[in-house]
Amino acid sequence: MLPLILEPEQLTDHLRDDDLLIIDLCRNESYARLHLPGAVQVHPSELVSGMKPATGKLPELARLRELFDRIGYDPHRHIVVYDDEGGGWAGRFIWTLDVIGHQRSSYLNGGIIAWSASAQPTTTQLPDIARSNNRDLTIDTSLVATKEQVLASLDDSETIIWDARSAEEYRGTKVVAERGGHIPGARNLDWLEVMDPDRQLRIRTDVAQRMHERGITGDKSIITHCQTHHRSGLTYLVGKSLSYDIRAYDGSWSEWGNDPDVPISTL
Repeated sequence: MLPLILEPEQLTDHLRDDDLLIIDLCRNESYARLHLPGAVQVHPSELVSGMKPATGKLPELARLRELFDRIGYDPHRHIVVYDDEGGGWAGRFIWTLDVIGHQRSSYLNGGIIAWSASAQPTTTQLPDIARSNNRDLTIDTSLVATKEQVLASLDDSETIIWDARSAEEYRGTKVVAERGGHIPGARNLDWLEVMDPDRQLRIRTDVAQRMHERGITGDKSIITHCQTHHRSGLTYLVGKSLSYDIRAYDGSWSEWGNDPDVPISTL
């Protein structure tokens, strides 16, 4: 059984496993230049609704079924996911897998950057993909926090909101919605502080300590978000890797910051 956080050397010997499906969430030019042998490309736009204002919300079930049919999804396969940015889109994909109830997934720590740096095999060859049929695909809403649930959590001392945006967005000095600021009481730990630039963007070994210093602890229920639940794909993955009780607010700030009827803070 492959671990959730997978190092390149751990994956190398399994590349030919029949039950392995590798998903590449890199940019088009990166995938065309090189990718892991057998890796199937998924474009980030396939993971989001794209509907304003909350463009990062989960797509309709029909679109998810089409995506998983296209990539040859089988619930019995072990899925390894990677990207070229430190884990945002890869984490978003793993959250999506969790939402449909998939049980076996791994994140290639550091993605294609760490894989290439450790001189592992790459290819430009496109894989043969056998479509599948996922008519029975369903969504587990327990891992998806709605705006109403986030509102209700503001008075719940057992719930922590993890804001994965930049400090400037959190304080409201950088505004990318109708209103700037943050959800009252939210703890800010930028997704960039979760990855290690000195280790090919792998997850920091001291990530639990950094979270604890910001008041994001495993004894509480955690709801994580960013602007569109892209950056918070990584923070969701980190919380999952630590066995924390974590779910994602996929409406994120693009929904909250564009709603004049919900509270915000800039303190």
